[in-house]
This record gives sequence, structure tokens and C-alpha cells, in this order.
Amino acid sequence: MMRKMAMRRAWFQVHKWIGLILAILIIPLSLSGAALVWDHALDKIVNPTRYAVSGTTLLSPDAYVAAAAIALKHGERIAVLTLPEDGGPVVVSAAAAGKAPQRPGPPQRTMVYLDPPTARVLEISPSNGGLVRFLHGLHGSLQLPGVGRSIVGWIGVFMMVSCFTGLWLWWPTVGRWARGLRYKRHRNTDTNLHYLFGFWVALPLFVLSLTGAWISFPQFFGKISGEASRPRGGGGGGGGPDRAAMARAKPLVKPAQPLDVAIGKARGIAGAAPLRSVAWPTDLTADWTVTFAGKGAPVGIKIADDTGDATAAPARPQGGVARWMRRIHDGTDMGALWQAIIFIGGILPAVLGVTGVIMWWRARGWKAELAAKRKARAA
Repeated sequence: MMRKMAMRRAWFQVHKWIGLILAILIIPLSLSGAALVWDHALDKIVNPTRYAVSGTTLLSPDAYVAAAAIALKHGERIAVLTLPEDGGPVVVSAAAAGKAPQRPGPPQRTMVYLDPPTARVLEISPSNGGLVRFLHGLHGSLQLPGVGRSIVGWIGVFMMVSCFTGLWLWWPTVGRWARGLRYKRHRNTDTNLHYLFGFWVALPLFVLSLTGAWISFPQFFGKISGEASRPRGGGGGGGGPDRAAMARAKPLVKPAQPLDVAIGKARGIAGAAPLRSVAWPTDLTADWTVTFAGKGAPVGIKIADDTGDATAAPARPQGGVARWMRRIHDGTDMGALWQAIIFIGGILPAVLGVTGVIMWWRARGWKAELAAKRKARAA
């Protein structure tokens, strides 16, 4: 019994200090994650102008490129054209003029939103601007390019420990475990909420913390699952350019293959499938990448800018543990029930953080009073 109580006290200290030290980070991290469950709907609410389309009829890709080119600043180069799948705007992404600054994180792009039936410019904004992009940066890296992603990953690791220790502390010391499901286990409301919410959110929070850590440390977890993971930056190691270098590559000013020709050659392979996006050749990889809708997954076609040869791009694996971890964490195509659980799993940790701090502060007060009384008695 004494050993069990000593272990309980040890777990309490671990649980307490994880909560106190990380509370200031856990609260914005969890709330931003809750908001991003429905990020597309949120973007429509906060940016209504870019979604004020007049219809779904599509013009030729050249019409959108011409309209975007007029709206861009001198020297900006079109990098990607994306056609809507759900009745939204056509989006043209352009790389900034000059050499991209060598700083952590993806380079900033200029995003031009166009009305599909008219090619009218709806909005021009930076790729990292707006509430939704801010929330993505906050949740993924705490708005700290470079080191932020690792910090978020370690928070996920500590949150898994917190879930385990929290369940240990929730378990009633006397009687059956069902006693722990009672609401009024304590005279203070915040303590009761902490016990109750902590129990019900423990398992979903553990899953979200695990998947978040998996996303933050793909190399480490890739070795465990046996899946290779390409580095995000810092040298391709002989396996081709890494994602960071690809993102910073400059689109060619005047590709040898015109846009309509590249799309036409890609259609020779893809057939009549709906066009989804076109990525321009760059100074790093001189290929057009034309993507069409496919059964279950997009179909990518590579067009060599120098020869015009068209080849099907290697299909991205649709399975795999890493992909499932991201889907579970984001709620993508996981159904409304799991998305609701993720949303609640983002709100409740913030409540646990606040109630935990209140409980700690109150304990400091009564411990100080108890120490003062003992000191007075001793005197």
C-alpha cells in the first residue's frame, strides 16, 4: 500500500509539472487544432471575398494565367494553377521576385483568387497571411520556423505521458473504478471538471498526441514502422532534391512548352479526366506537372519542358502508417463523428490546462496557511 501511494505521489508530480510547464503552449496548440478541424469552412467565413464566385463554369487555363499575370507585381512568376473541386475559386500561386530568402519554413507566395466563369480577380493575398494560415503555423510549429516543429513534437510526447499519469491519478484509491465517473468527487467545481473531462478526453488526446508527434518526427517513426521518409530539408543525400529545395525553386520565366501544349500532351495519357492543377517547370526540375482527378487519388503527368515527352508520375502511396497518422490527426475523410471528437479533443485540453493551474494555485494557498499555522504552534 505504501509503495502504491509513493508511486501515486510520483505520478502526481510528473502530471503536475507537465501541465504547469506546458500549459502556456498546450492551450493555443489545442485550440488552434480544434479550429482547424474545419479549416476550409473557417476560411470561407473569415475570407468571404475570395469565395464570392459567380458560378462553376470553367474557362481555358490560359485565361486564368493571363488574368493573374496582370494582377501580379513585376518579376513575380506563376508557379501553380489550381482549379476548384467544390465550387470555389480558381487559385494561381506565384513566386516572389528575386531570390527567395534563406530562412526556415516554406517561402511566401502571392495567391491570386479568380472567379471561374469570368477570370475576374476576387482577391490577392500572401500565402502565409490570414487567420487560417496563422492557425496552421501556430498548430504545426508555434509560429517558430525551424525549431517549432520539433517543439510541437515533444509537446505531443509529454502529452502522452500526461494522459497516462492523469488516468492513474483519476483511478479511485478506494472502491470500484466506477466511483471515478461521479461528478462530485471534490467540493470545488474546477477540480470536478478536471477529473471528469480528463477521463473522457484521455484516450482521444493520447491518439492526437501520438499522431502529432508522428507528424513532427517522420524520420524517427518511419524507422519504427519500416517506412522511408524523405527529409524536409538540408540536403537530398543522393535521393533527389528535398521538399524545401523544391519549394524554393524559381519557376521558369518562359518555358519551352506553352501551357496549352503541356496540358494537351498530358491529356494524351490522362484522357478526359478533369484537370486539377498545373505546376510550372523550375530551375531545379524542368518538368511541367499536370494533375488530373483520378479514382481515389489524383493522377500526375510529367511533361519534359525541353523535349515535350509525357510520362505518368509515380503514384503517391495511398496507404502507409504515416499517411494514416496524418488523416487521424487532421480528421481528413474520417467522417463527422471523428472530426467532432478531434474538435472536443482540442477544446478540453485548454479547459484542463486552466483548471489544473487553478488547482495548483489553490493548493499553494492552503499549503502556505498550513505551514503558517504549524509555525505559529511551534512558536
